Amino acid sequence: MNAPSLKLAAAAPAEAPPAARDLNHLIAMFRRRSKVFAAVAVLILAAVVLVTFQITPRYTATAKVEIDTRKHDVANIEEVVSGLPADSGVVDTEVEVLKSRSLAERVVTGLGLDKDPEFNARLRPQSLADSTLALLGLGEAASRGGGALQRIKDHEAVVDAVLKRLTVQRLGLTYVIDVGFASEDAQKAAIIANAFADKYLSDQLQAKYEATQQATQWLDDRLSELQPQVEAAETAVESYKAQHGLLASVGSSLTEQEISSLNEQLAQAKADQAEKDARMQTAQAEVKSGSNGGNLSGPLGSQTMMQLRTQQAEASAKVADLQTKYGPRYPEVQRAERELADIGAQINQELARQVSNIQAEDQVARQRVASLESSLGGAKGVLIGNNAASVQLDDLQRKASAASTLYDSLLNRAKQTSTDLGSQQSDARVVSRAKIPVKPSYPDKALNLALGLLLGLAGGLGAVFLMEALDAGLTTSEDIERFFGLPHLGAVPLLASTIDDKGPRLSAGDQIVAKPLSAFSEAFRNLRASILFSKIDAPVKVVVVTSALPGEGKTTTSFCLGKSMALSGAKVVVVDCDLRRRNVNKLLGIEPASGLIEVLQGAARLEDVLVEDEASGAWFLPLAKSVYTPKDLFGSNAMDRLIEELRRRFDFVLLDTAPVIPVSDTRLLAPKADAVVFLVQWRKTPRKAIDAAFALLRSVGVEPAGIALTLVDVREQSRFGYGDAGYYYRSYRKYYAT
Repeated sequence: MNAPSLKLAAAAPAEAPPAARDLNHLIAMFRRRSKVFAAVAVLILAAVVLVTFQITPRYTATAKVEIDTRKHDVANIEEVVSGLPADSGVVDTEVEVLKSRSLAERVVTGLGLDKDPEFNARLRPQSLADSTLALLGLGEAASRGGGALQRIKDHEAVVDAVLKRLTVQRLGLTYVIDVGFASEDAQKAAIIANAFADKYLSDQLQAKYEATQQATQWLDDRLSELQPQVEAAETAVESYKAQHGLLASVGSSLTEQEISSLNEQLAQAKADQAEKDARMQTAQAEVKSGSNGGNLSGPLGSQTMMQLRTQQAEASAKVADLQTKYGPRYPEVQRAERELADIGAQINQELARQVSNIQAEDQVARQRVASLESSLGGAKGVLIGNNAASVQLDDLQRKASAASTLYDSLLNRAKQTSTDLGSQQSDARVVSRAKIPVKPSYPDKALNLALGLLLGLAGGLGAVFLMEALDAGLTTSEDIERFFGLPHLGAVPLLASTIDDKGPRLSAGDQIVAKPLSAFSEAFRNLRASILFSKIDAPVKVVVVTSALPGEGKTTTSFCLGKSMALSGAKVVVVDCDLRRRNVNKLLGIEPASGLIEVLQGAARLEDVLVEDEASGAWFLPLAKSVYTPKDLFGSNAMDRLIEELRRRFDFVLLDTAPVIPVSDTRLLAPKADAVVFLVQWRKTPRKAIDAAFALLRSVGVEPAGIALTLVDVREQSRFGYGDAGYYYRSYRKYYAT
């Protein structure tokens, strides 16, 4: 037989990618919850629209304030009254100043907003809730009254209300700040916005004026303290100079000037002495060599010596001439020789006189040099002492100079501050005053409607996901495979969902016989095929039909499945094994005197209790009404023998058993069957109940052959199972006969 191989081939379709499966799951989830989604979305949107049109409109007026970075303070008092630098941090700081509570308090006080009911809740009419709280002594209404503390609280509440309506923001990266205020009155909004801008500018001027006054007072106090200190320091310098002889001319002290002059004189004196020494040494050398002054270029070459040498030369020539003419004894010759000797004596005298003069001049030069050196040494000693004293003098001068410099600087700043005191300018200006708005800024109806639509869509999606999360039942074959990993054997439709509203209504059993081509009948044929091929290694003859909980359509499914199999030509028997319900009797419309229990007890024969359905040819083994039920009836050998007997007589044996969780009977019968068909009511049976039932079955070594959904509303299923076979019901429903 090739049926098992065909079943394997059919059971292994190409799997869709995970992304496609997730998308199909989301589409299916949205389709089956579309009504909830639409209801929640419409409800939220309607609520938003209702609230939007009931809100009291508010008008927002905006003034523009510019932080003027082009101003320069003429007084140049950097840390007191200087203009604001052009950096982003300062602009952000001014934004916070505009939003400060102190500025808001001045605006509230200046405009008398304490008396405005829009901001003072105490001046508004009491609501019903406030009146109730007042009667109970609770809430804000109960605290209406006097008292200084209460007035302070009321004032603070008004300031808070004003601040909530105030919006201050920087315009991009510019130095312009928007000051906006929202009010129920358009004119009031413009007045308050302009008041904030004006108060901000006046506060700036007041702050700068006060800072300038403080600076002026501080400078005057410092000048008063510094003036005697400067005078004392300068007096100390002059007294120290006079005390230590540190008088100075332009650029240097008198001692330094004296040393400089002595150095110049000493240099000149030493040069003169060197010259005199040279002349004296030359003269002494000429005298020592026996010169009589003939070297006219030497130190002895005076005018007198030159005349005497001339006379000596003339006399010597005369003597020579006379000696030639007259001889040495001639009187004229002797007279001439006496004149020549006299001239030589004069030359020697002149020579001695000149040498003596040179020696005297040399001695004077030496004495002058010694005197200058002595004076210079004394002056240097004085200078050394003065330099030691100058260290202390320098310290005194530095102190005096520092005190004088500080005094002059503070004096100049005091003059500048006094000049600037009456010419302060604000570092900001109002570039655009707030105008009375013509349209309300709140609520933004278009924005609210858009947000309401988004919230509605989000709420609808949230409701869909919430309902899906709370829905613990099984809906599609995909759910069965995803949650339990078991095959989906089929879906037993709710009969009412497969037939038209017109015409007579038939019971489920009659529908199988009367409408064999209907969707209801085809569902049982599909279930029969799935059961037959649920085991590939052995034929399926004995089938246990069970569920986790009561009321999930076990008996109806077994009853109709038996009829469907019988109509297909098989010999089928349906055994009612639910001792507590005996629903097969109700479907057959009989109340037998004997049944399954009597057969097992040997009180009746099988042939006598079997009931045949003549319309379909199916056989049924019902339960008779019995007061006493033996224990462990289905675990007995008699039950085993009965099942074997039924196997021989019939092609299929359907055991309609009790639910697994409340009754143990099914756990006794399940191991005796070839397959266990587990029924789950569509969208009703909790997954945890199914898990519990499977755990009980597996405890006796039984693995269900698969899960079949019962009481499926095929019309609704077409919305729930996107990608599932039931999704296409609307497409193929006309294929069936109703």
